[in-house]
Amino acid sequence: MNTPDQQVAADALSVPEETIVDACGDPPLPELGIIEQRWETDPIAPDDVTAHAARAVESLSFADIPAGGEVAIGVGSRGIANLPSIVTGVVEAVSAAGYEPFVFPAMGSHGGATGEGQRTMLNELGVTESAIGCEIRSTMDVVEVGRTPDRDVPVVADDTAVAADAIIPINRVKPHTDFDGPVESGLSKMLVIGMGKQRGAQIAHKWAVDWSFRRMIPEITGQLLEELPIVGGVAIVEDQHDETTLIEGVPPSGFLDREAELLETAYELMPTLPFDDLDLVIFDRQGKEISGQGLDTNVIGRRPFSINEPAPETPEVKRIYTRGLTEKTHGNAMGVGSADVVHEDVVAELDAQTSLINALTASTIRGVKLPPVVETDRAGIVAALSTIGVVDPDTVRVLRAADTMHLHRLYASPALVEAARGREDLRVVEEPSPIEFDDGRFVTPSLRE
Repeated sequence: MNTPDQQVAADALSVPEETIVDACGDPPLPELGIIEQRWETDPIAPDDVTAHAARAVESLSFADIPAGGEVAIGVGSRGIANLPSIVTGVVEAVSAAGYEPFVFPAMGSHGGATGEGQRTMLNELGVTESAIGCEIRSTMDVVEVGRTPDRDVPVVADDTAVAADAIIPINRVKPHTDFDGPVESGLSKMLVIGMGKQRGAQIAHKWAVDWSFRRMIPEITGQLLEELPIVGGVAIVEDQHDETTLIEGVPPSGFLDREAELLETAYELMPTLPFDDLDLVIFDRQGKEISGQGLDTNVIGRRPFSINEPAPETPEVKRIYTRGLTEKTHGNAMGVGSADVVHEDVVAELDAQTSLINALTASTIRGVKLPPVVETDRAGIVAALSTIGVVDPDTVRVLRAADTMHLHRLYASPALVEAARGREDLRVVEEPSPIEFDDGRFVTPSLRE
């Protein structure tokens, strides 16, 4: 919930709809229908997720771990499907093998870079001590476990994890928003950045300016595997509907090779916008549990905050309008600068301190630059479409999505609805009709699954 001060800031920055219309004229807006992407998926049944996670742990070797030893289980802050069930399965398997599990947050600087903030993030993802059946130890303290041989960069890790007899990170393998490489977002990145807490994340992002993540993460991962009792990790891959499709135990020897193979699968299953050339995309929300950059750069085709990393080749989106933040992002508006226009709700929900801490840690302060703020949805569309040249409502290419993770059903302008009719991978669900507003806000709801 936004504070009175946040609302005052939103009101001060927001440009009224009347002003936008006076400046841009009162152009006719395109109608919007609904289209659906057709995906063939084979998810794990929700009731079977815990058992799959337990079997993933059972595939790992605990031969060098003393009987009854403590096992630190690293859990991140992303919105991973079935996360409580997966963590529960890992905890149960560790306990059944005769060890003492505990969970620690492995999420870098998220949660405002405080131990309590990170515990709160886990709790809101459903990872509570009562739900998973073990203790959660949340601290921002780290210890240095070594230094890289060539650059002498400190390698740090969560002190509670380092003190344990074994470590198991749990993470989803998927394309990263800031760089391309043999391994991107997954087990290795969780070790280097997530388990390094705020200090480790900041060190990694600073050195990435010259070193690059694609080279840094494999090197530091190898060092951590040598220095710490990491018995393996639990890798997750999700399908286009954000449903769990694979849970696999990955031994230390596979953190780079096997993870690279899983990344290829993740790329194949990643949901994307169904068109490469778009005039305007409207996102109802952005947030850290949706993507590390709020709006997934692989989906929007923009990577404006990465240093020395090229943007994806497609799609080409002329304008992006963002309407709000997710509740679970706790005001962290990292990546808001990817948008061209934002609704005043974004500012009213924004926590400047949390956002800036994340940006400073990631060395991407441009990521929290605030775009122009508008009072209403109607003002947002008018402002966006009035800056791309001559617009014909019948031919302009507009999509509206819930966020960059939920792309199954989309609102689409008439030109895109017509294009969808001729494609086997798309289905027209609802014919276009005029956009309805109530006090300037969309009447039609978000198309979240």
